[in-house]
Amino acid sequence: MPKQFWINLPVKNINASVAFFTSLGFTFNEQHGVSDTSACLLMGEKGVVLMLFNESTFNGFMNRENQQIAYGSEVLLSISADSKEEVDAIAQLAINAGGSTSHKPSQMQGWMYGCVFSDLDGHLWNVLYMDMTQMV
Repeated sequence: MPKQFWINLPVKNINASVAFFTSLGFTFNEQHGVSDTSACLLMGEKGVVLMLFNESTFNGFMNRENQQIAYGSEVLLSISADSKEEVDAIAQLAINAGGSTSHKPSQMQGWMYGCVFSDLDGHLWNVLYMDMTQMV
């Protein structure tokens, strides 16, 4: 049985991605450091590892070219927020740091409030506040 789980994402520029995610309040695992080829982003209270790799290193792991994500996405990475205001703040921070969105923060299904933004490399992130008292 696997003991750990981590996500790997290709990025064009490690330092730009580190700056982007740092501006959103994320932290990096200092033990693994940040190099020209990788950075170890820690996600959530359980510290799920999201590895950022430059594209050539990422492609080398797969032994093939990574597909371009400009016109779609294979995955939507979701992160929680503690309030609607936090969703709004994270969305604005992402835009200020160079990300983009065509999905402004809004109410969804009556009990969720969220926003989807793209990071510098086009990966989609869903910031979501869930009001469990309103869940139907």
